[in-house]
This record gives sequence, C-alpha cells and structure tokens, in this order.
Amino acid sequence: MNDDFARFEHEGWERVAHKYDSVWSSVTRQFIPYLVNAAEVAAGMSVLDVACGPGYVSDAVRKAGGIPKGIDFSGKMIAIAQTTFPDLSFVQGDAQNLPFEDAGFDRVLINFGLLHLSRPEKGCAEACRVLKSGGRFGFTVWAGPEENPGAKIVNDAIETHADLDVGLPEGPPHYLYGDRHECQKVLEQAGFDGNSMNYDTRTVEWSLPNASHFFHAERDAGVRTAGLLARQSPEKLDAIRVAIENGIQRHARGSEIVLPMAARVVVVSKA
Repeated sequence: MNDDFARFEHEGWERVAHKYDSVWSSVTRQFIPYLVNAAEVAAGMSVLDVACGPGYVSDAVRKAGGIPKGIDFSGKMIAIAQTTFPDLSFVQGDAQNLPFEDAGFDRVLINFGLLHLSRPEKGCAEACRVLKSGGRFGFTVWAGPEENPGAKIVNDAIETHADLDVGLPEGPPHYLYGDRHECQKVLEQAGFDGNSMNYDTRTVEWSLPNASHFFHAERDAGVRTAGLLARQSPEKLDAIRVAIENGIQRHARGSEIVLPMAARVVVVSKA
C-alpha cells in the first residue's frame, strides 16, 4: 500500500462527491444510529466525525446532544457538508494525520471511511491519539460476502467475470477488519483496550429503484470497484452487469427490490 492508493482514492472521491448522496447514502446512513448509540454519544461530548462525507454523522451527533466536528480529505465533500449543514463545523484534512492536538475529543467516529485509507491502522492510531483517556472510537466496515447478500452479488460477479489484474494501486482489503480477532489485534496495536471492544453485525434493507441500480452505483459513484470496472473490456463489463442484475432480481418483492446489506459496528475504548 502506498501514496498511489491515497491519490487514487482522493481523485476518485473528488470526481464522484456530487453523486454519493443520491446513490449511496440511502444505505450508509442507515448504520449511523447504530454507530452513535454503540459509541454512547451523550450531551456535551466533543465528537470528531472522520471521513465525514456529506456530514450525516455530524448531524446525528448534534441531535444526540454532542458537539461535532467533521473532517474529510475531499474538498468537494466538505463543500457539500457545509452547504447541507451550514451551522456545523467541517474542515478538510487527512484521517492518517489529523490536524488536532492530543486528547481533545470524547469520541471519534468513522462511518465506512477506514476502507478508503491507504493505511487504516494509521487512521486507528490517530483516532486513539486525539481521544481523551477513556474516550471511545466507533466505526463501521462492510461485512464480507458470506454474511452480506449485497456484497456477495457484486463479489461473485467480479470474481467470475472480471480481469482482476488491471494495474490498480494496492489498497486495504475490501472487507477490512471482517474478523473479530484481527480487528481486536489492530486496535490494541493502535493503543486501545482490546477487552473493551464491542463487535456487532447489523443488517439493513436497501431499497433499489431497479435491478441495474447497484451496478451503476459501483461503476459511476464509487471509487475502488469503479476503477476496476473502468479497466474491463466491453464484453467483461457486460457480463459483470448481467450477473449483478440477475443476482439483484432475486431480491424483488413485487414491484420493489429490497437488498439486505450487512456491516460491522465496532466500538472500543482508549486504554
């Protein structure tokens, strides 16, 4: 993993920032209440929302009585957050080198952001550094295909039909910290009390307008999978699209499609 991956992710999110809200937030936002509740955000707490995107975690923190500050490496995402929530505080910056002093926050939250870091363990260590003693770090990561029907459809289609060797910069695993013991070990190395870790799996229902929505979301409003899809031949891309659409159709309920999506909700205390 290297700075090439960081540049790839940054350029990607700058490109698709304006599409994220309409395409992905209807599923990722559903995990925010679980995250805020698991972290036990309470009135008056200072909370850092890392990889804040459009600012929804910060808004949820405010509604819980906390005092949020959002940070994201994408200037375009920060602009969207500031427009959407003009009375909240957002800054542009790097999750792996947070521009904050030690021990300044009661909570640090990351909703699906660790996956986009070139060194997620550095992001965890930075979260630990800026937390007060006894403060809590909470984050979400996608569960793997064996527990996550939506992920399995895309994963199977890509593994079956895609050319995987297309020169993308190496990044962290797609299902980062999907194993409880691996996750605990990383968090202990970052300075957290591993015995305090809560590691839950939550599943939500993602309502899709049609069977092709997920494919287009990955191709047009994502970064990592979009990079892979952009480098496929037309024939391979079409085979992937058909496989995803066929998988999605199995989740049709009458005229609507409801896709289960599962994620880990992890909370740990600073040692």
